[in-house]
Amino acid sequence: MWRGLSLVCAAGVIWGTIGPAVDLVHAWSSLSVLAIGAYRAVVAVAVLVAALLATGRGAACRALVRAHPGRVVTAGVMTAAFQLLFFVSVVASGVSIATVVCLGFAPVLLLVIGSLQRRRPPAPSRLLTVGAAVAGLLLVSLAGGGQAHAADPVVGVLAALGSGTAYALSAEVGAPLSRHQPALAVATATMGVAAVVLVPGGLSVALLRGDVLTASDARAWLLIGYLGVVTMAVAYVLLYAGLRTTPSGSAVVATLLEPVTAVAIAVLLLGERLTLAGVAGCVLIVAAIGSLGRGMDAPEPQ
Repeated sequence: MWRGLSLVCAAGVIWGTIGPAVDLVHAWSSLSVLAIGAYRAVVAVAVLVAALLATGRGAACRALVRAHPGRVVTAGVMTAAFQLLFFVSVVASGVSIATVVCLGFAPVLLLVIGSLQRRRPPAPSRLLTVGAAVAGLLLVSLAGGGQAHAADPVVGVLAALGSGTAYALSAEVGAPLSRHQPALAVATATMGVAAVVLVPGGLSVALLRGDVLTASDARAWLLIGYLGVVTMAVAYVLLYAGLRTTPSGSAVVATLLEPVTAVAIAVLLLGERLTLAGVAGCVLIVAAIGSLGRGMDAPEPQ
């Protein structure tokens, strides 16, 4: 189980590089986050399909889609909804509020879902782990500052709640798929569905808003390639590989390494100062993740 948890943690660390990379792409090209997200999805699917064909896993992917079409579509749509709604929340309420509400709500929701499924309240140790992780997330996000005046805080919070719900459900629905098929096949199938939503949705909204859709700076395209190959294709393969032995609730907590990584990048590479609250938040998140492996239940087959 520790191996699976380590793979999920690796995905969280990779996702922590998304924010700085997107900021650089926008600075170099003026592309909006919606356009960047759409191009990122195209790159990710192209790489996943190529890897699927190169490894001879195409049959496994087709078998997965035939056996569980509803679950594949749901996991893919939830993944796309998570990303789109998070972008909406960031624009409307700022990075800090969007991060706290979205990533904090997801493990709490899965804790409730797990309790309802088992028809018993969560164990005190589980409550402590999730509580420590959410408290750490709050400290890390608030320490990082954010928009002084949110454009539309109500819309931002609602979008973040929707994003957190979609994130939690994508893990809960997608986890059983990884226990029967290779992670590469699962990632390709679900990311293919997500791309069907992200590409036309992101580009059409960006077009309607009058956003820039092309870039002349080669550095921007290289970073978009990184975002697609590493932060989407590789990261989701790692996530699904980890979900083979890691319960979805534990996986969502483990991916809170994303904001911890973002803080580390800001301090080490961008010259930002780490506050005492930020240090405390990082310690709480790491401690919560470290406690996940102790007594972690194996995922139930579905």
